[in-house]
Amino acid sequence: MPRFIRKTAVLFKIETTPGVDAVPTGANDAVLVSDMTITPLEAQNVDRGLLRPYFGASEQLVGTAFKRVAFTAELAGSGAAATPPAWGALLKACGCAEALLATPNRVEYTPVTDVLKTGTLYYHDDGVLHKLLGVMGNVKISAKVGDKPKFMFDFMGVDGGDTAVANPAVTLTNWKTPPMMTKANVVDITFGCTYTTGALSGGTLFSTTGLELDFGNAVNFTALLSEESISLTDRQVSGHVDMDLTAADEVAAMALVKANTTQSLGMTIGTAAGNKIILHAPAVQRINPTKQELNGRRLIGFDLRFVPVAGNDELRIVTQ
Repeated sequence: MPRFIRKTAVLFKIETTPGVDAVPTGANDAVLVSDMTITPLEAQNVDRGLLRPYFGASEQLVGTAFKRVAFTAELAGSGAAATPPAWGALLKACGCAEALLATPNRVEYTPVTDVLKTGTLYYHDDGVLHKLLGVMGNVKISAKVGDKPKFMFDFMGVDGGDTAVANPAVTLTNWKTPPMMTKANVVDITFGCTYTTGALSGGTLFSTTGLELDFGNAVNFTALLSEESISLTDRQVSGHVDMDLTAADEVAAMALVKANTTQSLGMTIGTAAGNKIILHAPAVQRINPTKQELNGRRLIGFDLRFVPVAGNDELRIVTQ
């Protein structure tokens, strides 16, 4: 019988002990994904290179190997201000901490350097289960005009084996519909704003085509004779923005670029309680200005570098 790509189930759960199967279930840990890709075995093959009295290839021996999975998940709230969103566990495995806060009720995600979390990922591919253990990864955020806001995750995991087993039933009700990136749903990028207890204030609002972010996590598979593991060893958050600037604003922005100036940056996506997301960074450097075009209009593009101030604070993602 044929197997079908769309018959896919992805489960993810944070591990209590790194590298030990957390046994995610379809009822509690299903992930709503799109643009799914998997490398079921990324191996360092070793060629035997045998010399024989005839031409021909030698076998390659499978050496150290791991698995890799990438997918897109929608950026939406949980539907309730004090409840972690369905993607929270995925962010934890990308080097983030989760905090449930009150007054007002909200959930905040910030980067961490210590006490990093790993996860177990099950990828059910229409009858075949691929297990990834000790999973860690990188994440990008795309919040562009006219599109849905979304995460793009790229995970690496230790090979937990492959099994022929029926796809599980999954519950996806925790995954909510994201607000679209339109004028009615978004407070555009503001430079110079302040974040305090669930709200942005001050600063100067600019018209843009949206924001692209990359956590820039350095994730590596390390194989030792007594251990195989995934490690997250560095983070350099970056991004990009295309801005609709007046002539005076462009000149002022160029001066900031030349002076290596950092500014805070904020953006709010969504207006409904339980489906409102705030992005805030306290120190963002604009670099590499470029001239861009949109429907004959002049835009100015900037690459962004997100710099920590006190440490582990270069980006904050808030749902409320």
